[in-house]
Amino acid sequence: MVRIAAVLVALLVAAPALAQPVKLPAGADPQNTIVMDTTKGRVVIKLRADLAPQHAARIKQLSRDGFYNNVPFHRVIDGFMAQTGDGQRGDGTGGSKYPNLPAEFSQVPFKRGIVGMARAQSPNSANSQFFIMFADGAFLNGKYTVIGEVISGMDHVDKIKRGEPVANPDRIVKMQVAADVH
Repeated sequence: MVRIAAVLVALLVAAPALAQPVKLPAGADPQNTIVMDTTKGRVVIKLRADLAPQHAARIKQLSRDGFYNNVPFHRVIDGFMAQTGDGQRGDGTGGSKYPNLPAEFSQVPFKRGIVGMARAQSPNSANSQFFIMFADGAFLNGKYTVIGEVISGMDHVDKIKRGEPVANPDRIVKMQVAADVH
């Protein structure tokens, strides 16, 4: 019952964002852009399929599956990052029905707005969870897969409720590939 109420509240809060047409920056590829409507507002992410093709494909597949809809930001550390993407359990311990992905590390630095794949201890254990950087995190460089960058809505990411775990967390209301948004 509480989960149903949370979904209804999230939908009411995000309804204006869900009704908005997607306005992509010039040159953005709708096939490699994610539209993430959150309880704080719309966030648009440019996927870096050139750097991490398997990870970008996974994010698009899970978005198309509806896997990320109503998923909480379960780990949000001020000055570091906001983590989400556990559509299985919602607490950071779950993944998807698909197998883990091999690492696709690059030389792109982890800085504010970069989106990276979360993983367990093994570099080849990324599955569905991802994080958005609040600030530079050079200590992650070459150790986590960069999958994209926020191209609009970072102000909404900044408003996500903090905690580890987060009490009454903000959520992804709906996440879609931009090409699929009508």
